[in-house]
Amino acid sequence: MFNLIGNIISGFFVGLIARALYWGNNDMGFWMTSLLGVGGALIAGTLASLSNGQGIREGFNRAGCISSIVGAMVLIFIGNRMGWHL
Repeated sequence: MFNLIGNIISGFFVGLIARALYWGNNDMGFWMTSLLGVGGALIAGTLASLSNGQGIREGFNRAGCISSIVGAMVLIFIGNRMGWHL
């Protein structure tokens, strides 16, 4: 339970930083910002585990905060290109 709460809180801060660094209007609420940060961390963690030669199901590799922010910024970019206006 505490792990889930910790992921939501850290995801919020990662999403908040990603929104601040990304250009343009990014009006989101608490939950969308948190999901953005958690999604960015999942993208960065998946890419890190694939680059290490591990499969996705062979364990979770925690990515750094900077790569999570970059992953969240990629999600904002993809969302804006698809017309979601994240």
